[in-house]
Amino acid sequence: MEAREQRRKWDYWWIALCFSLLLCFGQQVSAQIRYSIPEELKEGSVVGHIAKDLGLDVSTLVNRRFRIVSGSKDALFQVNQNNGVLYVHKNIDREELCDGNGACLINLKMVVEDPLEIHYVGVQITDVNDNSPTFTEEEQHFEIAEHTPTGTRFQIQAARDADTTVNNVRSYKLSQNEHFEVETKDRDEEKIPLLVLKKALDRENAAEHRLILTAIDGGNPPRSGNLNIIVTVLDVNDNRPVFSQDSYSVTVKENAAIGTLLIKLNATDLDEGSNGVVEYAFGRNLKRKVYDLFKLDSATGEIQIKGELDFEETEVYKLDVQASDKGQPPLVVESVVTIKIIDINDNAPEIDVTSLSSVVSEDSKPGTVISLISISDKDSGINGKIVPSISDSVPFELKPSFQENIYSLVTKGKLDRELVSHYDITITATDLGQPPLSSFKSLSVQVSDVNDNSPEFSQNPLELYLVENNAAGASILSVSASDKDLNENAMITYYIIRGDAAQNYMASFLNINSETGVIYALNRFDFEVIRNVSSSKCSLAKDSGTPQLSSNVTVNVFILDQNDNVPVILYPVSANGSAEGVEEIPRNVNAGHLVTKVRAYDADIGYNGWLLFSLQEVSEHSLFGLDRYTGQIRTLRSFTETDEAQHKLLILVKDNGNVSLSATATVIVKVVEPKEAFAASDVKNAVKDEEENDVTFYLIITLGSVSVLFVISIIVLIVMQCSKSTDYSSKYLQDTNYDGTLCHSIQYRSGDKRYMLVGPRMSIGSTIAPGSNRNTLVIPDRRRRDSGEVRLAINFLFLKTYSCYFCI
Repeated sequence: MEAREQRRKWDYWWIALCFSLLLCFGQQVSAQIRYSIPEELKEGSVVGHIAKDLGLDVSTLVNRRFRIVSGSKDALFQVNQNNGVLYVHKNIDREELCDGNGACLINLKMVVEDPLEIHYVGVQITDVNDNSPTFTEEEQHFEIAEHTPTGTRFQIQAARDADTTVNNVRSYKLSQNEHFEVETKDRDEEKIPLLVLKKALDRENAAEHRLILTAIDGGNPPRSGNLNIIVTVLDVNDNRPVFSQDSYSVTVKENAAIGTLLIKLNATDLDEGSNGVVEYAFGRNLKRKVYDLFKLDSATGEIQIKGELDFEETEVYKLDVQASDKGQPPLVVESVVTIKIIDINDNAPEIDVTSLSSVVSEDSKPGTVISLISISDKDSGINGKIVPSISDSVPFELKPSFQENIYSLVTKGKLDRELVSHYDITITATDLGQPPLSSFKSLSVQVSDVNDNSPEFSQNPLELYLVENNAAGASILSVSASDKDLNENAMITYYIIRGDAAQNYMASFLNINSETGVIYALNRFDFEVIRNVSSSKCSLAKDSGTPQLSSNVTVNVFILDQNDNVPVILYPVSANGSAEGVEEIPRNVNAGHLVTKVRAYDADIGYNGWLLFSLQEVSEHSLFGLDRYTGQIRTLRSFTETDEAQHKLLILVKDNGNVSLSATATVIVKVVEPKEAFAASDVKNAVKDEEENDVTFYLIITLGSVSVLFVISIIVLIVMQCSKSTDYSSKYLQDTNYDGTLCHSIQYRSGDKRYMLVGPRMSIGSTIAPGSNRNTLVIPDRRRRDSGEVRLAINFLFLKTYSCYFCI
């Protein structure tokens, strides 16, 4: 119980203390002090002695920290703790602080400590006339029709003044003018200006009025603002168009060109816009022909010639014209234009083609009639007299008829379609008037073709180098001929001319496309088979005209050898046909002993037939050697007791083609005792001697033949060079049985150098082309045998080379 009572006492004391503090604090909060200052005071201006007015000791303000602690506008004012003065800290603009015309009051809270005191201070900002009246826009436009009645009012935008009611807009004033004045009306304490029309407008006198409206406020001194007023007077169609003349007159020659300007009317209208736009038109009572002959531009008033004038029909035209504006309703004025026509020689001669053959054959005779022509002139007298003529440089002429002004167009020379296939003939007719008039007529004459030209080859003769083993059916050459004629006369068909048996044989290898001239190889060429056949072929080109004309071209075909034959082993050959042989030699032979000789043959020529021998396999390399050119196998040393009794040698024989072909032969060498060798050699020597004698005989014949042919070829070539004349085309190739050229060569090797001697056997009349790198024979053209054809042979020339080897 005692504790409760003690606690209750403490509560009472606490309540009493709080009440005492509240009373004390209430005594320290004083009533609010209010100051009044005008806006726009300079910074640092004194508002009031706040310490003195609050009864505070100035000397204690610093220690008691006298300051402004609240208020939204406290940054505008500061208090000086040294003297207790409240002063302006920043520039004050009432219009920014307070919107509207009410009182502008700033509340400040002042605090001083020890003891704590709070004081409230109010600062009222009074208005100063620092703002001029302003308009929202610098200019205001009005569009007023010129027939608007006087007294009509137009509202103008009101001026605005940021100052209070006393300094706000009080009146408006309009610049001096005779058509407008200004009135004002009140609306919610605001004055609204009105523009009043006091005198009727006339656009033709003044199309625009510029005014200045001035707004004046109630300040002292008063301020003002200006508004530019632009009044545009809208037009009303109150003026009629006026022609520059009461009537117009013009003269023109009857041959004046269409589009010629005769006169330009001129009418003006004082109105503007569509009310001042003038349109021109013909009167409604004119004859239809006037509209056909003359054209009036509705916008420019230009009268132009629309049709051809003729003095013989009408001498004078009187045109009613009118000018109207585009107002509503339009206003119209009328006038008259007199046009006088001057007569001249205005009728040109007329050319009429009564009959025309537009196609004439090139073999037509001179005097052939092409066309009948009639020429007339509407004029009379001297103006109707006509002199005709025809264009130069054409094989035609005009011949007069028994009837006046009737002429015939005839040929006067030979025609050649290949030179000129088309003629454009201009016939001129000129009268004798002053000035003379002329007319022209163009005729087109086509020259038809006659088959008078043979086909022609672009090149003659032709040369073709063809490697053997070509693909059967493939094209090898294309011949082309052209014919200067047209259509069926120029349609060329190609043939190969058949001849003797040799030519027919070669024809079995070739075929030609009759339409394109492409030559195909029907079969594969084999140089080794056909090299001994010489033939001469003609490629014939015929046109399809009547009669048919033809020409020939010679095609020289050179068949080139290809390495397509494998070397054939002639010795050794076994009984079953394989390249294998057995040789027996005595054991006591010395080094360099000839064991045997491998013989081989290659059907190709030149490098493709040049054979080389080499050892591929041998049981003892130090025992046997092979000559790579002759194929001789010899011992390299003497046999010893340790050497085997049998040795196998595999010999490779290959040619020298780009892609070498080869064959192999096997030689088995048996080493026997001398007695056995001598017994066996008696039989073999007899056989070998016979074989070697045969081979030597054939080699001697071959060498002799080649040598004789070579010497003959050199002699013939020298004779031809000495006897060759300038016009060799008439002397060479007179023999129709020309059989081509067979080219031979002999190859041999000395040390590391290889030599080739070439000797061509040529027919009479053949010449070697100077500067040629291919030893090509150029075959001169033959003379024409008849007027319709030129026949030239296709020669198949075979380039062959013999490789001759001799063994002693």
